[in-house]
Amino acid sequence: MNIEISNQDSKATVFDKIRNEIEKYNFNIINEDQTRPWGGFFVIDETQASDFIAKFFSHLKLDDVKITNKLSPKILVVAPNSRLSWQYHFRRSEIWKVVTGPVGVKISDTDVEGELKTLDNGDFIQMDKGERHRLIGLDSWGVIAEIWQHTDENNPSDEDDIVRLQDDFGR
Repeated sequence: MNIEISNQDSKATVFDKIRNEIEKYNFNIINEDQTRPWGGFFVIDETQASDFIAKFFSHLKLDDVKITNKLSPKILVVAPNSRLSWQYHFRRSEIWKVVTGPVGVKISDTDVEGELKTLDNGDFIQMDKGERHRLIGLDSWGVIAEIWQHTDENNPSDEDDIVRLQDDFGR
């Protein structure tokens, strides 16, 4: 993806640019959420998971990514100087690749936040089920390709599968 985003762009404009770019690759957006205080996301049709992996995670094979038969592709959008909650999940692992960066990431096996790592365009990170993590917008908008790897086939992860240990927005 080649998205030119300026810090002067409104949130709506940023989402318009990203949506247009996603649609250029013929991905079907099944949900879009601009209401998150830290930015938002686009949910891509799960039937396109293999195409999404080929586009954004070409260094991985589909069989290497699958834990169960269900994968959920998303595009995360994090605003400058914003951060998602310090969180973990019971029913999913996550794989991220930076599309537009840099962005900050903190990870840890405990409730204590790890050291800030800066990830640039093309950088890749994987979080296991239960691993604590936080995505952080630095000085500019960040765009992340994400795959949810559902770990419980009978009870797939959803937005309710977030355990927030700390949240700037009081959620």
